[in-house]
Amino acid sequence: MSAYSEIKAVSLPTKSCALDKPCGLFRKKRSGTAAVEFALVAPVFFLLVIGIVEYGRMVMVQQVIVNASREGARQAVLEGATATEVIETVVSYGMEGAVTIHAADVILAPANLEEADFGDPIQITITIPFDQVSWLPAPMYLAGKNLVATTAMRREAVQ
Repeated sequence: MSAYSEIKAVSLPTKSCALDKPCGLFRKKRSGTAAVEFALVAPVFFLLVIGIVEYGRMVMVQQVIVNASREGARQAVLEGATATEVIETVVSYGMEGAVTIHAADVILAPANLEEADFGDPIQITITIPFDQVSWLPAPMYLAGKNLVATTAMRREAVQ
């Protein structure tokens, strides 16, 4: 017998280990366990991923419409600004942020900017249904919700 086989025989555990019989039985009967575990965990995992995508899109769109309302309000408070120019500014800012803002989604108060005097507040409100901007075909968590952004600034007209 060679020296290598003597070392090998000494270093391996003997077959008479007390845990071999019970543990060996469990290992033999585990076929299909991974498939069952995946079937239990996969729906929860996919719901979590869809929720992350949906809420991430909501936060992105909310930030874009907040910034669009600020840009529109900044345009509206300047001398000689018209409602049409303000709405065009808001819509174009939304396009740059990959969000479609329709003119009907923008509300100006007062509607006629020429009526506002120096220091009067001008308010712009943008309301977009989340169903309109969702990346998912049918939003699950935010279906039917509206994203709203409002900005108010004071008129900078010449006194």
